[in-house]
This record gives sequence, C-alpha cells and structure tokens, in this order.
Amino acid sequence: MNAFQKVFDWKTYIFTALAVISFSSFVAVLFGQTIPGIILAFFKIAGEYVILGAVFIFALAWLLKAKPHNRPKEYFVIPFDVFGKKSVIDGIRTQFKTHDVAWSFMKQYKESYPFYNFALVSDLPKSDKPTIFRYI
Repeated sequence: MNAFQKVFDWKTYIFTALAVISFSSFVAVLFGQTIPGIILAFFKIAGEYVILGAVFIFALAWLLKAKPHNRPKEYFVIPFDVFGKKSVIDGIRTQFKTHDVAWSFMKQYKESYPFYNFALVSDLPKSDKPTIFRYI
C-alpha cells in the first residue's frame, strides 16, 4: 500500500460521514419535531384545561351570587300633570299583572295624553315606598 492510501482510507471517511449524517438527522428530528410536538401538545391541553377551569369558576361564582328575583305581583301606572302632581284620568286602566303589558299601556297613554307624564310603579316587599320602574 502506498502512503496516499494509508492516509486517505475511504472506508473510514464513508463510515464517519454516514455517522455524522445519521446523527444530524436524529438531532434535526429530535429538536425539530419530537420536542416541539410534545411541548405544543402539552400547552394545547393545558390551555384547554385553563379555559375550562375559568368557565367553571365563573359559573360557580355566578350561581353563588345569583339570587332569585322577587318580581312584583302587581304594577301600577300613575299619571302626573304638567306640574308634576299626581292626577287621575278617567277611563284609563292603572292596574296590571305584568310589566310588559303595563309598559305597553303606558306608551299608549303617553301618545293619547301628551301633556301628562306616566310612571310605572310597584310595591316591593322590602320597601316602604313604591318603586318606579319606568317614567315617560
């Protein structure tokens, strides 16, 4: 064997090149796909649990704070004249069972009697004075 073949042994360089290429491929797959995939999957699932936990905490807080509403059983429409004093208008209905019906009649009264103002009131159980819900 001559000196050139001893120094420049092709088998050694081929095996070294294959080892470097396979190791770099392994490192590229490891740091390019495997580790980021695991981390992204973890944060995706963790994010879902954080959002789900926030929804449950909000729902629980809402349920604890929510109180059943004590809706009045009767509503009254009270007319006021231009000076702001209570007055009586003959022929109008002033007592109602539901808020929506009372509000509808109150709007109709305002169109029919433009010089009067109307208040939609009700007596609440824990209040000494009637509570005004709407005023036009």
